[in-house]
Amino acid sequence: MNTVEKYRRYVNTYFLKSVQPIVIDRAEGATVWNTEGRAYVDLFSGISVVNAGHCRSEVIEAATAQMRRLVHCSSYLYYSQPTADFAEALASIMPSPELRVSFFGSSGAEAVEGAMRLAKQFTGKSEFIALEMSFHGRTVGTLSITGNWGRKKKGGPYLPGVAFAAVPYTYRSPFGPDPDTCVRECVRDLERAIDLRTSGQVAAFIAEPVLGEGGIIVPPPEYFKRVKEVLDRRGILFICDEVQTGFGRTGKMLALEHYGVTPDIVITAKGIADGFPLSAFTTRDEIARAFTPGDHLSTFGGSPLCCAAALANLEVLRREKLPERSAEKGAQLLEQLRALAKQHPLIGEVRGSGLMVGIELVSDPDRKTPAAEAAARIQASLLEEGFLVGVGGTFGNVLRVQPPLTISDEDLKRAVSALDRALSQATS
Repeated sequence: MNTVEKYRRYVNTYFLKSVQPIVIDRAEGATVWNTEGRAYVDLFSGISVVNAGHCRSEVIEAATAQMRRLVHCSSYLYYSQPTADFAEALASIMPSPELRVSFFGSSGAEAVEGAMRLAKQFTGKSEFIALEMSFHGRTVGTLSITGNWGRKKKGGPYLPGVAFAAVPYTYRSPFGPDPDTCVRECVRDLERAIDLRTSGQVAAFIAEPVLGEGGIIVPPPEYFKRVKEVLDRRGILFICDEVQTGFGRTGKMLALEHYGVTPDIVITAKGIADGFPLSAFTTRDEIARAFTPGDHLSTFGGSPLCCAAALANLEVLRREKLPERSAEKGAQLLEQLRALAKQHPLIGEVRGSGLMVGIELVSDPDRKTPAAEAAARIQASLLEEGFLVGVGGTFGNVLRVQPPLTISDEDLKRAVSALDRALSQATS
């Protein structure tokens, strides 16, 4: 029985339309190889995880050395040096020195749930505001604050006390495409959500600085400044979900740096340890102290193994200036893709920040009709040509390009050429 047959028999994948027909055997940098030895350029990084590249030698060496000493001790019952060292390093990349106290978990959803609980305990309030089309995880709690309806079907009942505000999505904004107008009206809608869709007991507003699963939606530059002003006036915390955007993905170490705003709680995961399972939510000491004995715990959180890998990963990101390289490569990629969009009406919009790029496909440019089937066909065509790419968005019509930040210019250029051919095939 081969790997595919074993998956069909023993691995539950019924929640997927299909598994990409490739058995990955090994990987290095921005390349993966299947069991037959064919190479593929990875344009998705295992859903935006291996930012420093697959099997990065420094990360593997740090993890290997740690495994020989200690794999697990439950880092909340005993002191662990790798956990302490990485907590210190993580505090150093936060937008304010006051954001220095971290709780570690194993997944993004776990960190979001923990941040929600901490916000409730600190404020004494129980309600949340989130954005339409957002995504924060697949547990009941995180789905409750997820605005992407396609991720929520048959998962309820969801937590009460959650209201959704308009997303600053200029391409599909009911307020029109002008960024200033979009920001103004979205902030007004946030105020209406607080005043009219809650009971006035809002603990926190939670948002991704770039909405990943929603379709790589990049809010206009002034959006979060205006939002923070509203939140501060009303005593509402701002939880920034950097699960997908952190660690250089958008051209900054953390995406909120683009907006010049300091949140109250920052959530990180995915790119945090270059593939090892780790997550964190980081906050001020006064907020962290809202947890009292018995309130919270994570068996595997802050694993010495994962923290050793995360520390090495962060050192690589800094030494090689990968956030800066992401910004440069992302700008070049956006320019190439926007030139391609002029030749293919199937492309409704190209948008992104750093190497977090979305290509929204539409069958009717005037009506902006989502072209989900075309997105799936193009994904399959790119796979045949040797490129792995994601598909997402609220309507399933956005090609997601989020490669390792170490990807070469040549690989990106070849990917654009392959996309050009795939677009032509999709419309022929």
